[in-house]
Amino acid sequence: MIDRREISFVRRSAQDPCDQDGLAALLAAYHLQTQAEKGAAVADADRLPERYRAEVLDPDSAFADDVVLVALNGDAAVGCVVVTAPADGQCEVKRLWTVPELRGKGIASGLVTAALSHAAEIGVERVRLSVWQWRTDAIALYERLGFTATESWDGRSRLVCMERAV
Repeated sequence: MIDRREISFVRRSAQDPCDQDGLAALLAAYHLQTQAEKGAAVADADRLPERYRAEVLDPDSAFADDVVLVALNGDAAVGCVVVTAPADGQCEVKRLWTVPELRGKGIASGLVTAALSHAAEIGVERVRLSVWQWRTDAIALYERLGFTATESWDGRSRLVCMERAV
């Protein structure tokens, strides 16, 4: 049994490739699940749309201007979140993922809390995110952490946009 105290939350460094495979696996799982939920399932990461496949194949390049936070259980990557580079006093949280077998252990909330701490450290005023409306557990988590629904900045239907002050 995993206890949240056994999980560490770290800022991923491109200079330390030890978790490259773990992060790639987390991103692949995130994108494969999302494609399936959108009704466009693909068999493997090689069949993902190009923009998502690029994140899986080379996270360092895909998120070169962003900060990637990883939850580790020992040396194993068990969760991730990306905090985009600040623009106009805000940043965005995206790609929040926790391995399914460890959900409910506080890993996702720990990652979002770490993302909010990072945003505060760099002087960001607001953090925003978007989440598919069918991801009700994620929406509930974001609401517990102070995010509220806001007018959409994204034209895709069934996408809920949320934000909160830092």
